[in-house]
Amino acid sequence: MNPRIESLEKMLDGPRDGALLRFSLGNEYLKAGAPDKAASSFRAAVDRDPAYSAAWKALGKALVEAGDDLLALTAYERGIAVAEAKGDIQAAKEMNVFARRIRKAHETCDTPPA
Repeated sequence: MNPRIESLEKMLDGPRDGALLRFSLGNEYLKAGAPDKAASSFRAAVDRDPAYSAAWKALGKALVEAGDDLLALTAYERGIAVAEAKGDIQAAKEMNVFARRIRKAHETCDTPPA
């Protein structure tokens, strides 16, 4: 196993467990090519801090990589609302682009996001 992932997993459920730890673990899972595990970690991050716009964006990315466009679109939409409420304009713009790409991809093939 990846030593960085191992190190982060050891901190889970301890005094340092929180949104940032879960976000960091999710990023390591993404790098390791495990988007399902990454998505789970990013979900845990937004559960702990629903206003964490970077975690919403990362959750959307992980879900796209895992092949779940519908959930990714939902994550991006929630993230856009969070980012706009916080004044995090750049994150909102980026998530709007990603959400638009998903919608457009599914419009061209006449199938709803899966």
